[in-house]
Amino acid sequence: LRLLEAAPRAGGRVCTRPFASGLAEMGAHWIHGPSPGNPVFRLATGYGLLGPEAAREENQQAEAGGHPPLPSVTYGSSGRVLSPRAVREARDLFDTLLASTRAFRGAKELPAPSVGQYLREEIARRVPVLGGGEEEARRLQLAVLATCFKLECCISGTHSMDLVALEPFGEYVSLPGLDCTFPGGYSSLPDRMVSSLPEGTVLLNKAVRTIQWRGSFREEGDQARDFPVRVECEDGDAFLADHVIVTIPLGFLKEHHQDFFQPPLPQRKAEAIRRLGFGTNNKIFLEFEQPFWEPQQQLLEVVWEDESPLEELNTDLEANWFKKLIGFVVLQPPEQHGHVLCGFIAGKESEYMETLSDTEVLDTLTHVLRTLTGNPHLPSPRSVLRSQWHSAPYTRGSYSYVAVGSSGDDIDVLAQPLPEDPEDPRPLQLLFAGEATHRTFYSTTHGALLAGWREAERLNRL
Repeated sequence: LRLLEAAPRAGGRVCTRPFASGLAEMGAHWIHGPSPGNPVFRLATGYGLLGPEAAREENQQAEAGGHPPLPSVTYGSSGRVLSPRAVREARDLFDTLLASTRAFRGAKELPAPSVGQYLREEIARRVPVLGGGEEEARRLQLAVLATCFKLECCISGTHSMDLVALEPFGEYVSLPGLDCTFPGGYSSLPDRMVSSLPEGTVLLNKAVRTIQWRGSFREEGDQARDFPVRVECEDGDAFLADHVIVTIPLGFLKEHHQDFFQPPLPQRKAEAIRRLGFGTNNKIFLEFEQPFWEPQQQLLEVVWEDESPLEELNTDLEANWFKKLIGFVVLQPPEQHGHVLCGFIAGKESEYMETLSDTEVLDTLTHVLRTLTGNPHLPSPRSVLRSQWHSAPYTRGSYSYVAVGSSGDDIDVLAQPLPEDPEDPRPLQLLFAGEATHRTFYSTTHGALLAGWREAERLNRL
């Protein structure tokens, strides 16, 4: 058994880095739905990696819909705190409409091809009654709804909800439990898993160049046995195998699968890779000397008051990239992390942000926070750290979604092992795991883990 890892660390899109006086999660952040049905939660509990809160029975049973509400304050671009009631009304409407998308699962007739188009049409129908019919209140509710769309882009890992297919959207399953974090960092989980493997099993900095399959390869000096698969690394090393489990992110497969596999993947699988969606969601961490927010506030939301989901957004990335930020989560507890805000931003704006320098990002966000708080003298952050998942050569984005033109069937096709013929004398040469191969838990760490276990079990049954 060999684990070939392109990066200098194990864990893939789980990546904890030191920042300020604590830790920053560059990738996976929360256990979504920490309850007995979540294998990440079970493993982490077994390893003793979680805090006492996560173990509480009532926390495991809470139905939070995947993203629990945090005590929040909402800043408008006019430099004021927006009415909590107006924000709540708009958010409740959005959540109700989003929940109604589940009704189209398996439907033959659809009101729209995408989640975004459906939501916008439903909002447009309700415009006359928004804000009690009063013009200024209606405009504010539309602006809050525009922020809701951006948040959903972050959750779905997409540039626009217009790219997310409506019919299969309801297949995604949210587990019960109040999302929790790892006190010692999410990387403590893969670190523990790797530490239990025999020494020399995990080879770091071992990027793979090609996987040759359907072959007959022999070790030098050993003519007695041949292997159907040969894995060649970028450093020239090669490994022969009976079976290879491929856990490469869909973003990398989209760009490289034609040359990466020899012979190329069957047409059906190549089409599934092309059709499925894979987008970017990045984080920007800002460390402050002192907090400008109240101690009870855990989420600072951002609303650009001139925006509406019913109007086209300005696509000038250079001038407007920061407007895609949905706001900032306050890292808890401050005794451990210092005074740190974590901003979330998805899509093309997120990819543009990756091209800027740390100084440019820091200066822009200082300006944004001064505008939102109405305080032109708000001190600049002390330091900045951000993820850059789109530029990461072996990832090329954050996680998958079911795009317009694809369906959950494409996820199943991607997960199918090769060769396709079950009667092939050399079965299961290539197996496929990772979040993009789990039909109901795609985009999650628990989906990735379950997909890996599924393929290991497939080999165990041989």
